[in-house]
Amino acid sequence: MSGKKYVYLFKEGSAGMKNLLGGKGANLAEMTNIGLPVPPGLIITTEACRDFSAQGQAFPKGMEEQVCEGITVLEEMLGRKFGDEQDPLLVSVRSGAPISMPGMMDTVLNLGLNDLTVEALAAGTGNERFALDCYRRFINMFGEVVMGVDHHKFERLLENHKEKAGVYFDNQLPAKEWRKVVADYKSLILKETGKTFPQSPMEQLFMAVHAVFNSWNNDRAIVYRKINKIPDDLGTAVNVQAMVFGNIGNDSGTGVAFTRNPSTGEKKLYGEYLINAQGEDVVAGIRTPQPIDALEQDMPQVYKQFAGICSLLEQHYRNMQDIEFTIERGKLWMLQTRNGKRTAQAAIKIAVDMVDEGLITRDEAILRVEPGQLDQLLHRRIDPGAKLDIIAKGLPASPGAASGSVVFDADLAEKMGQEGKKVILVSTETTPDDIHGIVAAQGILTSRGGMTSHAAVVARGMGKPCVCGCEALRIDYHKHLFEVAGLVIKQGDIISVDGATGNVILGTVPMLDPVLSPEFRRLLEWADQVRTLGVRANADTPEDALKSREFGAAGIGLTRTEHMFMAQDRLPIVQEMILATSVAERNIALDKLLPMQQGDFYGILKAMDGFPVTIRLLDPPLHEFLPNMEDLMVEITTLRLSNGDREELRSKEDLLRKVRALHEANPMLGHRGCRLGVTFPEVYAMQARAIFNATAQLVKEGYQPVPEVEIPLVIDKNELSSLREMVTGVAGEVMKAAGVEFHYTVGTMIEMPRAALLADEIASYADFFSFGTNDLTQTTLGFSRDDAEGKFMQAYLDQKILTDNPFMVLDRKGVGKLMKIAVELGRKTSPGLLIGICGEHGGDPSSIEFCHSIGLNFVSCSPFRVPIARLAAAQAAVINKD
Repeated sequence: MSGKKYVYLFKEGSAGMKNLLGGKGANLAEMTNIGLPVPPGLIITTEACRDFSAQGQAFPKGMEEQVCEGITVLEEMLGRKFGDEQDPLLVSVRSGAPISMPGMMDTVLNLGLNDLTVEALAAGTGNERFALDCYRRFINMFGEVVMGVDHHKFERLLENHKEKAGVYFDNQLPAKEWRKVVADYKSLILKETGKTFPQSPMEQLFMAVHAVFNSWNNDRAIVYRKINKIPDDLGTAVNVQAMVFGNIGNDSGTGVAFTRNPSTGEKKLYGEYLINAQGEDVVAGIRTPQPIDALEQDMPQVYKQFAGICSLLEQHYRNMQDIEFTIERGKLWMLQTRNGKRTAQAAIKIAVDMVDEGLITRDEAILRVEPGQLDQLLHRRIDPGAKLDIIAKGLPASPGAASGSVVFDADLAEKMGQEGKKVILVSTETTPDDIHGIVAAQGILTSRGGMTSHAAVVARGMGKPCVCGCEALRIDYHKHLFEVAGLVIKQGDIISVDGATGNVILGTVPMLDPVLSPEFRRLLEWADQVRTLGVRANADTPEDALKSREFGAAGIGLTRTEHMFMAQDRLPIVQEMILATSVAERNIALDKLLPMQQGDFYGILKAMDGFPVTIRLLDPPLHEFLPNMEDLMVEITTLRLSNGDREELRSKEDLLRKVRALHEANPMLGHRGCRLGVTFPEVYAMQARAIFNATAQLVKEGYQPVPEVEIPLVIDKNELSSLREMVTGVAGEVMKAAGVEFHYTVGTMIEMPRAALLADEIASYADFFSFGTNDLTQTTLGFSRDDAEGKFMQAYLDQKILTDNPFMVLDRKGVGKLMKIAVELGRKTSPGLLIGICGEHGGDPSSIEFCHSIGLNFVSCSPFRVPIARLAAAQAAVINKD
């Protein structure tokens, strides 16, 4: 044999060869080598699959010869021959990728049967019914997987035969009926494909291998890889294994078991089996499987052996195992083992229990839990056993689930919420004007906007479920209804939203409340001992701040002061400030806002006593606080046509002129952030005074407030130096007037590319940097967040122009490079510069790992993502240990 080695016998492999032999093959090899009862076989490598794809679906040179040689070795080992008319060797052909993809690719069982070998199998086993049952299964699977005949056509034929025979279960059909089924199946294949069912076992084998290689790129496998971020270039191995039969009689069976409960993590065998069945019967639902415990009564010796092997495998792999097995005439055979899929609750319990059992270390336990899974445990969720009437699907923008009456107006949502009614706020998209409605609502549903739209960001910060970008919705605000797929949902009708899946559901649904187990708390304690990255929260209210502390946040990394301006009792004063025609007029309005802002900051600083609180000064453009231009024009036109109140008309006309004057073609890049501070310094001065008045009051009361004043949207050191001087001046005035000293810092957000590139200059005037990666991503990529996610982002992901949505997972090549430059330049000027991140990426595990790698001090995220960030930061520390 020359060239590449494409085929390995089980005894030639090991668990460490997963990339070459696939997970299933590597584990079959490992079980073989530790002496477990595994039917022998061979593995065609993932490299053969990759070469097959590269050569236009043609087997690579030498592979077929190596397979034939491997089959010869199996024949010698088993004393049976492929295609032999006396004692035939039969095999299963199964896929096995390096990363487990359960059910995504193709399998063929009982390969090697034909019109002659089926008679040999019947004679050899003394069971004609069994042999013909195997043959019809093989023809069905081969016809579907290899020859492309619809599975349901085989099923219809079988149902017809069972109906004529007057039986319900497959295993009740006698041999003579199976002969008729086999004949009908072969006729179906000829009719559907124009080809006869192949009788040569070797031809069957290579056709099956070809089909399994092709299944690497079937639709469901592609979608599964996309969802689970599995690379497309791994390829699948093919496992050719000697058949063992669980359907010979009542001393045989097949099953699937987990070494621990995959839902709860309980240390107890969990699974099911069927007597007198083959593997697919367990999952097909035609017969009801028995719980694995029942095997102890049916076959006590087999159960004892199986339980011992399960314990051995768990000890060997040091992980919970998902095991497939077959019992053939009382003999146990192991067909597969792999690390079992599990819920977040189970993952945590199993990891912590295995530390207590001495199986794994704390570092390993930290790595065993997927941070993103923790969302399942931190929000109410829909009972997975509930039957749902799903009417639409959008983007799963904020986890959790909620039911309530549909409302289309934020004011009505607030009113109904105050009356104790549960509502779902439905909108085309939300704006900062809707904040009071969002606060009152149980959940949010929008027809536009992406995963980082206003609705998504605010909902995540509040821990409320949100479904965004549900484009199937047709909202009619005038009629107070929305339509979806011909269904009309009126205001007041009950719907539910599932922010974990994006589903919109008709009516109420049963919910499960979050429960933080003792194991969960222990795992996070271990994480805190390991991580070097601090974790803060984004919070705008004292309630959010307290929730953040409860979830383990060591400070607030972002308080957005504009959300405070949106309260209904303040909006008129804010509008008065904006409409002022002189500094004196503006100061009158600001004097009214000052005590309100002071109360806001007092509450948050008090809630986070002893921890830093980063307070961002006003960021959005002023027009966001004013009425919508089109609405104003409609109101003015109505007043004119109806000869309405002249004073009201004049007031609205003045307001319209101001709205038009403030209107910007691209407000995201317009008059906002520190640009407002430059043009209206009195606004920033009021906010600084409110922060420091609250700080002084708390110091007098014996608290330890740690305010960090943040200047947003800086692009030049001169902006920051000027505004910093103003802030420090106000701080000095407050300390003098209050007669107390307090500590504070002044820093900036790095959210513009120019700021990142000039970080060494800006650092001269900053005590800290905080990356605002939402805006930094938009300005670096030139993407409008909502437009990109709503219109072309999916095409960029499908065509692999981008590997991930850059608003969800940090763009390391572009945005990340700017961040790295800013860190290096900033610390060149100021070695001890505190640097963090407060954009949505602060709660994404992949982005957190990058933040750890470039030396950030902290990440900040929504309160409900704080545990996720704590675990992800610990994993980054473990992975990057020297």
